[in-house]
Amino acid sequence: MVITMKLVKTEDKLPISYPSEGAAGKTGTWRLERPIVNNEMCTRCYLCEIYCPGNVITVDKEGAHIDYNYCKGCGICVKVCPKNAIKMEPEEE
Repeated sequence: MVITMKLVKTEDKLPISYPSEGAAGKTGTWRLERPIVNNEMCTRCYLCEIYCPGNVITVDKEGAHIDYNYCKGCGICVKVCPKNAIKMEPEEE
């Protein structure tokens, strides 16, 4: 398996190397819990996007968005959110 990386650089962010989308395949079925974002509480600090190991979170002016096709449910986004705007909920079967 070949994993490609992309270098992202914008005016607002530092250059960070991210895995390409879907590098490990659709992994959303792995999780037992899913992170849910309350965008009313989100301050757009980008910490969830920066620390997400699967590169499945994007933050824009509306808030944080999670691609559940690839989210493994690790919960790192919950731990790094300074406003507790992300909570883990059980995955629906």
